Amino acid sequence: MEKRIIFATGNEGKMREVRMILADLKLPVVSMKEAGVTGDIIENGTTFEENALIKARAVMERTGEMALADDSGLEIDYLDGAPGIYSARFMGEDTPYEKKNAAILEKLSGVPEQERTARFVCAIACVMPDGTELTSRGTMEGRIAYEIRGENGFGYDPIFYLPECGCSSAQISPEQKNELSHRGKALRSMKEKLRAYWE
Repeated sequence: MEKRIIFATGNEGKMREVRMILADLKLPVVSMKEAGVTGDIIENGTTFEENALIKARAVMERTGEMALADDSGLEIDYLDGAPGIYSARFMGEDTPYEKKNAAILEKLSGVPEQERTARFVCAIACVMPDGTELTSRGTMEGRIAYEIRGENGFGYDPIFYLPECGCSSAQISPEQKNELSHRGKALRSMKEKLRAYWE
């Protein structure tokens, strides 16, 4: 069987980013759905790394193939790091992000710019059939904007302001986002670890 990477997500936006960044590994990258893995994986870890490992282990165990997973979220300093590892589940898993974003802007209503610091965090885990486990982490620093802006990103991108770009992370190109993003940084770091593992 040809070697491939199974990425533990069903999110198409995320799969596009992952495929772009991992393209130079010259391996097919498939989603868990494309690999035939169905059913929910209970993420009950207390850190981004633990949750990523739980997902990668589950997919590797069900397929016997190399699995990668990420766990990412938004940490807002003014809200003591919330929503953090609960970013996807904040206000309920099925709540649209327009509502989640509006609720966060509401919580930060009247909060001055210097206290609106936040970061996106991404942990990537890789679990190999031989039991090897690798993890990497990336962050993207910014601030919570005052309004929802931009159409390019997904999730919390429209309220995440990047001072160095002068716009939200939903207003930059996919290429620029992969360069700057927490997921881009974590994936590039994982790519180096994979190359070292394969050597």
